[in-house]
Amino acid sequence: MESKTKSERKRKSTGKVYLVGAGPGDLGLVTLRAKECIERADVIVYDHLANPEMLGWTRDDAEIIYAGKKAGEHALTQEEINKLLVEKARAEKQVVRLKGGDPFVFGRGAEEAKAIADAGIGFEIVPGITSAIAGPAYAGIPVTHRAENSHVTFFTGHEEPSKTKSAIDYAALSKLGGTQVMLMGVERIEAIAREMMSNGVRSDLPVALVRWATTGRQETLTGTLENIGKRVAEAEFEAPAVAVFGDVVALRKDLKWYEHRPLSGKRIVVTRTRKQAGALTSQLRELGADVFELPTIRIEPPTDLREFAELVQDAHGYDWIVFTSPNGVDAFFEIFYKLYDDAREIGAAKIATIGQATAQRIRDFHLHVDLQPEEFVAESIVREFQKQGGVENLRILLARAEKARDVLPRELSKLGAIVDEAFSYRTVPETRDVTGARRRLLEEGADLITFTSSSTVENFLALGLPWPKGMQIASIGPITSKTAADHGLKVAIEARRHDIEGLVEAIRKFFVSENVD
Repeated sequence: MESKTKSERKRKSTGKVYLVGAGPGDLGLVTLRAKECIERADVIVYDHLANPEMLGWTRDDAEIIYAGKKAGEHALTQEEINKLLVEKARAEKQVVRLKGGDPFVFGRGAEEAKAIADAGIGFEIVPGITSAIAGPAYAGIPVTHRAENSHVTFFTGHEEPSKTKSAIDYAALSKLGGTQVMLMGVERIEAIAREMMSNGVRSDLPVALVRWATTGRQETLTGTLENIGKRVAEAEFEAPAVAVFGDVVALRKDLKWYEHRPLSGKRIVVTRTRKQAGALTSQLRELGADVFELPTIRIEPPTDLREFAELVQDAHGYDWIVFTSPNGVDAFFEIFYKLYDDAREIGAAKIATIGQATAQRIRDFHLHVDLQPEEFVAESIVREFQKQGGVENLRILLARAEKARDVLPRELSKLGAIVDEAFSYRTVPETRDVTGARRRLLEEGADLITFTSSSTVENFLALGLPWPKGMQIASIGPITSKTAADHGLKVAIEARRHDIEGLVEAIRKFFVSENVD
């Protein structure tokens, strides 16, 4: 039986540290294990290059600590980070240390792991996709190619400042050839290129730099070893960037894909609730947009939860149940299945919905939608009931948000229906900004902001943020557009089909036609 190491014998705390690779930036490239660790963590300590939107996966009670380091600006020193991780774990916390890319690829993860091990604390390494591979791939540059090279070398352009001599053997790199990928060092690219040429690397060797790789902010700059330094200076091309040296760079001409999508280079703000933003965000990102989520509203239980529960309990006594949003569906069935364990307890009530997403949410519960108007507004459902012979003396339960428009209950009552409103949820202003989206909006501006309801308009304006120059508005439909207009805002894009897919399509068409013009 093997004897235990000193650090293994010391481990007594039930706390544990997870050194998690946050990937290169694209949320789709984060591993399932990384997401699982973030969701369970008591404490998150994250880096400058970790996509802050991952923090949206954390528990509401998780402690979130920024430990970012970038040129000339350190939130915490490395020693302070090491100490912090140990202290939190000793307090019996499950700690996630989020590091951009892979924790063991030029990320000082090994130093942190050693400090944790020396303290006798349990830890786990969760590898991540490094930008050394993902950056070139998203720029259309394969780091290996059978016809071009048989090996790839990774090196860093940013070494330990206390070193008196570089550990990079440029003469050896010159002899080795193949593809060479450099992380960190864009600010020293001219000196590095000069050093490579002085050691025999040909001056016309193709070079590419990929900035903010795999994100909507991605930019690629190409050149040769001889002129890349000048091109970086002229373009004011700044970190973070990964550099690729080698003949494979020439393949980008035919293989570039990421930067040629319809919304590439467009910065778009999504204002939906944090829970709902995902669908809109993912579809816009699929088209190439740089999306950041700035939720202005949050969904919470209704003011009178008991009254809502009583109406849900009596749902079987109604002729119709009308749902106006997926939120209303979720809230209704969350209560329903606490009261009943059989879907048949809903009785003979028929179901009407407004919008495709609402109808789909009903179908997710394996129930049939009996009435769904083509237009996704309250007025259309009234017209649809009239087409079907009216609603006189029918009992109708509306599962809807508090403070929603009164058009639906008023008009149905005018037609003779007996209407009860089941206030299933309420929207409140979102005051938290865990991802730093407000700071990004202030510092970087945006091309477009999306509003998916009147409340998103009102609550965004209530934040009192300066309106970025040139930022246009996309609205999901006429009601939201009217609210914007009532507040003096001009809507540039309005979806013809009043759902997320319709909004995305309207945005796509707008920017495609703009590019054509």
